[in-house]
Amino acid sequence: MLKAKLTRFEQSNKQILGELSIDNDIFKTLELPWKDNKKEISCIPTGRYRCIKRYSKKYGYHFEVTNVNGRFSILIHAGNYYYHTLGCILIGLEHKDINKDGLKDVIGSTKALKMLYDKYNSGFELEIVYEPRISL
Repeated sequence: MLKAKLTRFEQSNKQILGELSIDNDIFKTLELPWKDNKKEISCIPTGRYRCIKRYSKKYGYHFEVTNVNGRFSILIHAGNYYYHTLGCILIGLEHKDINKDGLKDVIGSTKALKMLYDKYNSGFELEIVYEPRISL
């Protein structure tokens, strides 16, 4: 199975920014901060998960992150702001503060999700790690 890596690198009290790399593609991600894996208010734990393609009326085509201990219906889906997720992973092409609230958002989300879905629709194994970036 194809392997992907989500590297979380910047966390605030409202969100976590990261990058999802798969094959030769790199996507930007946005998640809620770590709050003990609590449903709808926390990102999921670091670790390895299987992502499978899925469709729903609410989110259209997306991926479900499976085998999350104590959680279910964790998705990789389109969205721009931290308040667009209830513990899922938002995907985009770039991080940029589009609503001028001082927090970086993800942009190009629908396009990024379509690219991910079209190219990797057989699913993939996802490794999530946290590697803070140090500013000099």
